[in-house]
Amino acid sequence: MKIEIGAQKPANFKTYWDGQYEVFSHFDYACGIPSVLFAITTVKENGKPNVCFHAWSNFTGDGSGFFAVVGGLYRHSHTYANILRTGEFVINFIGQAYYDACMATIAQNDADTDEFAVAGFTQEPAKTLSCPRIKEAFLSLECRLENEMDLSDAGTIALLIGRVQHIAMQEEFAAHLEAGNPGAKYGDEGFMFNIHSPKNLVTGVGEASGLAVLKVVRTDV
Repeated sequence: MKIEIGAQKPANFKTYWDGQYEVFSHFDYACGIPSVLFAITTVKENGKPNVCFHAWSNFTGDGSGFFAVVGGLYRHSHTYANILRTGEFVINFIGQAYYDACMATIAQNDADTDEFAVAGFTQEPAKTLSCPRIKEAFLSLECRLENEMDLSDAGTIALLIGRVQHIAMQEEFAAHLEAGNPGAKYGDEGFMFNIHSPKNLVTGVGEASGLAVLKVVRTDV
């Protein structure tokens, strides 16, 4: 038997903080779809570097361009304002060892705060943009803003599309995928994923989120 859930939040879905189902859709919690975690770097209006730990995004393109499709970005955040003002941002992929460092930038993110210093990250100049990359990142995507929209027309979250201008990858993460050797990008210190508070669909409870990494199970696909 399948559990069916419609556009209205189920009555048994427990609320753990005020406004929870205004900031996030109940479908987000019901589906529990993992999404890759990364740090967006921008520059604040006062010149201080900004770090935003984020997920809910995708990366795709064709022969004419490769794009970062950044969903779920809060429209009242420093990051959103910085990207609209400058038209540029960097997506930095970092391993799980830096999870707590990234979380620190959420707790300390005032306008006058150097969020690289908060996290203990090292600034690295981008090749095509004025905002810095994270030197500790194993992969960085330098992006210029192509489009922006209010995803739900509720004024809460934005969807941004950035055209990737340039990438930088640490050499030890550059190996190809082969049998018995998934490479550093697809192991414990590679891409990390957010499992965002999945609900028990029968009881409606569930507050814990999870941090995950990839396990390659086949290389003959």
